[in-house]
Amino acid sequence: MDDGLLIIGYGNTLRRDDGVGPMAVEAVEELRLPGVVTIACPQLTPEMAEPLSRAGAAVFVDAAIDNPGQMRLCRLSPSGSSQILAHTADPSVLLALARDVFGRAPEAWMLTIPAEALGFGEQLSPRAIRGIKKAVRALRSLHRELRESGIVLAKGEEAVKHRPCPQLHVRA
Repeated sequence: MDDGLLIIGYGNTLRRDDGVGPMAVEAVEELRLPGVVTIACPQLTPEMAEPLSRAGAAVFVDAAIDNPGQMRLCRLSPSGSSQILAHTADPSVLLALARDVFGRAPEAWMLTIPAEALGFGEQLSPRAIRGIKKAVRALRSLHRELRESGIVLAKGEEAVKHRPCPQLHVRA
C-alpha cells in the first residue's frame, strides 16, 4: 500500500448512527478507487500504526455527535506523544505512533459525519444516510485531488520526487 490512500472508518455498527464510519468506508470500497485501501473497524487500535506509516495519505472517518448539522473534513497532525493509555487510540495518537515507531506519518484528515441516533440497533437515521452519501462524494473528491497532486499513487504509477501537500478544496 506504499503511497496509497488509507481510509479508516470506525464506530459501533450496533449503535445506529455511530456506525457511519465503517459504513462510509464500505461504500468507498465498492467504488474500487485505484490506490485506495480501506479499513472498517469498531475502534482504533495501536496495530493500525504500521499501515498508516506506509500510506501516502490517510483519512479517518467517524460519527460526530458534537456537531450533528454538517459533515467536516479537517486536517490532522500527529500528537506530541505516541503513548496510548488504553486499548484504543485517537487518530492523532495513531499518527504519532506511526511516526515514532515506523519513522513516518502520512498527511492525514478527519472526516466526521453527523449522527443523531445512537441507541441500540442497526437502522440509520435519515441524516446519517445523507451524511454517508455526502462523505463518499467528499472522499472521491479528496482521492482525485491527492492523485492529481501526486500524493496518492495507484500500484504501478511512478512517484514524483517532491510531493507538497496541496490546498484541498473538496466538494461534497
